[in-house]
Amino acid sequence: MCSSVVERCPDKTEVEGPIPSTRTVMRNSFFIFVKVSTWIAFPVIVALFAGKALDKHFGTRPWLFIACMGLGFVISIVGIYKTSIREMKKLKEKNGDSN
Repeated sequence: MCSSVVERCPDKTEVEGPIPSTRTVMRNSFFIFVKVSTWIAFPVIVALFAGKALDKHFGTRPWLFIACMGLGFVISIVGIYKTSIREMKKLKEKNGDSN
């Protein structure tokens, strides 16, 4: 049980409120990892199947595949960037940082 009493950290700094448990930090880190990994894998896998199907349909092998993979890569980069910014904002709000 933690109260809003000032607690001492091992490095002799004082912290207001409860110190987060390791389990909470690990769970939050795991969910961030899953979100970022999804942005890496999902667009590339979709682009792989879409590119192969389009090349087969239009007979443009390998150009539409390459274009779809490039688009999937760009979508992955944008998704990772947005997720990272969103998670950093959450951490700043949670920690009470003004910068």
